Amino acid sequence: MLRVLANRTYRHLYLAQIIALVGTGLATVALGLLAFELAGANAGAVLGTALAIKMIAYVGVAPVAAAFAEQLPRRAMLITLDMIRAAVAVLLPFVTELWQVYVLIFVLQSASAGFTPTFQATIPDVLPAEKDYTRALSLSRMAYDLESVVSPMIAAALLIIISFHVLFAGTVIGFFCSAALGLTVQLPSPKASEHRGIYDRTTRGMRIYLATPRLRGLLALNLAVASASAMVIVNTVVIVQSIYGLSQSDTAVALGVFGGGSMFAAFVLPKLLETVPDRSAMLTGATVLVVGLFAGTALSSYPMLLGLWFVFGVGLSLTQTPSGRLLRRSSHPEDRPSLFAAQFALSHASWLLTYPLAGWIGAKVGMTATFAALGTVAVAAVATAMYIWPSHDPNEMEHVHEKLAHDDPHIDGAKHTAMGYQHRHAYIIDSLHPEWPRSYREI
Repeated sequence: MLRVLANRTYRHLYLAQIIALVGTGLATVALGLLAFELAGANAGAVLGTALAIKMIAYVGVAPVAAAFAEQLPRRAMLITLDMIRAAVAVLLPFVTELWQVYVLIFVLQSASAGFTPTFQATIPDVLPAEKDYTRALSLSRMAYDLESVVSPMIAAALLIIISFHVLFAGTVIGFFCSAALGLTVQLPSPKASEHRGIYDRTTRGMRIYLATPRLRGLLALNLAVASASAMVIVNTVVIVQSIYGLSQSDTAVALGVFGGGSMFAAFVLPKLLETVPDRSAMLTGATVLVVGLFAGTALSSYPMLLGLWFVFGVGLSLTQTPSGRLLRRSSHPEDRPSLFAAQFALSHASWLLTYPLAGWIGAKVGMTATFAALGTVAVAAVATAMYIWPSHDPNEMEHVHEKLAHDDPHIDGAKHTAMGYQHRHAYIIDSLHPEWPRSYREI
């Protein structure tokens, strides 16, 4: 898997990702402590509001940012967004009012909503070979999981000797280092061959996404992932410390086991995906999440929780990691930022639904009902994905162009029929192919 790091451009981008993630993790810890300093017992409400603001920024800003990503050099855009995030982190220790926290969080997360999809869309252009890109997806998944474990440990060690306000300095350093590493590489910036208006650029990714059957299936699977991960993120502390009466360290261990399961699956995925289709791997992972959620209704001890959380980590990684391959397969290089932005927005919209669901049912009815409710949501999501994402999903499809002029270069060599010009190639939604063929066969 590590052979892909021999590519200098990708190696620098991956290091930038890791450093920025660690910085973000430090900010997450510091933000919680800042909320307690400003709001005391109401800190939970403050953090809940900040999380909602984050999700709103992700859902609303990502498609708009992608419209500008098509027009700007990617390297310049990524560096600028890193600098914006660093500037916000500089200001956070000096806030004195809650509204200031909310404004800065919106700016910070809006910059992230522009940065992350653009960064993700750049990797398949840097690593065009599918095997290399698959390894990169697994490394990226492992980086996210490692950050969730390492950043709190670093923060805990630093808080022994410094004030939590200084943790924001680590965030600033992380974003500066990410920007500096971006300066050391040249990044491809594919441009559209035709002029597009702002509306077309803003909605293009969403239209490609919703017109492609495999991506509609991915949308449903996003909801299954959000159901299981919301249960873990929202309710781990409640189960461990309130129900079982254990310590904060036990909560951290449980979350670490969840991350460990995800890292394990990410490690074995590149080899697995050489022989197993993406659809099969992802549906298997989602089914693991469904079974785990219903198994959670019988949860009765901390060791059982650790085992279940490890299974959830495996299922999440199996379902989520190959999604980049689907997005790459379903788009032209110039459309990837907008398509990755659509995935970013839609996946976070799923969490915007499941986070409050996990919290509200858990508080009002109990954990057994919460497992069952989220399991039901996940069942519906997996069933929908199986229905709308056909198992027969070839790259190349035979199709007919009814309205193209006879001298259009796209139909050179096409067969003229009574319905129009018929030919076959790798089928991707674009200006010439605005909708999916109603029937097709494998070439």
